[in-house]
Amino acid sequence: MKIMHSLIAAAVLAAAASTGAQAQAIKIGELNSYKVFPAFLDPYKKGWELALEEINKSGGVLGRKLEVVSRDDNGNPGDAVRVAEELIAREKVSVLMGTFPSHVGLAVSNLANQRKIVFVAAEPLTDKIVWENGSRYTFRLRPSTYMQTAMLVPEAAKLKKQKWAIVYPNYEYGQSATASFKKLMTKAQPGVQFVGEQAPPLGKIDAGAVVQALLDAKPDAIFSSLFGPDLQKFVREGNTRGLFKGRPVFNLLAGEPEYLDPLKDETPEGWVVTGYPWNEIKTPEHQKFLAAYQARFKDYPRLGSVVGYSTMYSVANMIKKAGAVDTEKMIAAMKGLEMSTPIGPIVYRAVDHQSTMGAYVGKLAKKNGKGVMVEWRFADGALFLPPFEEVKAMRKE
Repeated sequence: MKIMHSLIAAAVLAAAASTGAQAQAIKIGELNSYKVFPAFLDPYKKGWELALEEINKSGGVLGRKLEVVSRDDNGNPGDAVRVAEELIAREKVSVLMGTFPSHVGLAVSNLANQRKIVFVAAEPLTDKIVWENGSRYTFRLRPSTYMQTAMLVPEAAKLKKQKWAIVYPNYEYGQSATASFKKLMTKAQPGVQFVGEQAPPLGKIDAGAVVQALLDAKPDAIFSSLFGPDLQKFVREGNTRGLFKGRPVFNLLAGEPEYLDPLKDETPEGWVVTGYPWNEIKTPEHQKFLAAYQARFKDYPRLGSVVGYSTMYSVANMIKKAGAVDTEKMIAAMKGLEMSTPIGPIVYRAVDHQSTMGAYVGKLAKKNGKGVMVEWRFADGALFLPPFEEVKAMRKE
């Protein structure tokens, strides 16, 4: 009898242990440059927090809650690698997600490859993260510098301007955007000239000197990839000195509320930009997201909000499709993963792990003393990627 009771007790304990293991939360390691880039990353964090709440409220994934362990990487590759190592070794996370600046994203991607852990890169825009430095463990959500530049080039080429000046923040993102612009413009408009190139350090632009150098170059048009405080200083000095008068300007990211809103009545009208006209998008998916976000945070979303929300759902959908928190199964699930986002359906391409997320292209204007996007259209990211053969040649894996 005692033996029977012991066997029953053991069975009960085993069942309880099994149930406890099944109910254990799935840990996701998230790292980002919250202190360095708050304009984008505060909304980004709210976005993934909203998604996390929705996912867990609906029962989690595979019957388990998702738990995010978040760290600040200080916008520094060395700190990011240290933080990621801590998340993997100490926190025992199953997946990494996040990062903002391109050089940080590349550093974490390299670590993920070494440590053989899936990394869903949310924001870094460098082309290298999925092409030249691409690995089987890294997947990227946002449209890259190549993709967003390709969305602007047809409009730029239509102008038939011969001499272009370029200004960009001197780090991986700006360098990548500039290389893409030169390549794509030369192809679209043979004989185009690049007469001036200014590359101030990120966050340390001497706007007066940059604007004067561009004026001295006498360009017909300007391509810029400046954002944040650098963009604000450039716009203010350019307005003051007349740099933009009668001179077309194309700028990546300047239509994103994070960077557009601070310009207020200094917003330069007529610039062609990529951005996010959040209050004019009427699709059911976006309306649902907008209502949930405003109800939760009593604020309107920025593009960072969409990126954070979509990154969290990317991780959840990957695990759900994989059917297990197993690296190889998650990699297989992520290749070709289809899902919806607030700004349209996306696919994570198997060939390079780049999602087909699109962007909005339009012009800047002023309304009631505030910058807005007008004449905008949605550009499907799938239409602005190189052919598969070209991508395969770039990837080294």
